[in-house]
Amino acid sequence: MEVSSKRVLFLIVAMAMLILLDGTAAAQCSMCRTALTGSNNALFIRNFNIGVLVLLVPPVTIFCSIFVALKRYKNSAGEAASERRSDKGDNQL
Repeated sequence: MEVSSKRVLFLIVAMAMLILLDGTAAAQCSMCRTALTGSNNALFIRNFNIGVLVLLVPPVTIFCSIFVALKRYKNSAGEAASERRSDKGDNQL
């Protein structure tokens, strides 16, 4: 099970890197791209793109936190169930 979770994590990181390195992801949406292509201020465009990425951090953090919490809950529930099964086996002896 651990190997598959490592593969999933690797695929997610690889896809994120591809998206971030893609040139079309620089302006995030068509309306923003249209507004920014009319501007000649390169510093403003760069700061705008960084701002969009900064605004992306909280939703991604919340999303990942939910999955981490669910995984921990699932693992603790699995451990509790295995302990109950082992306790039943000890009582039968």
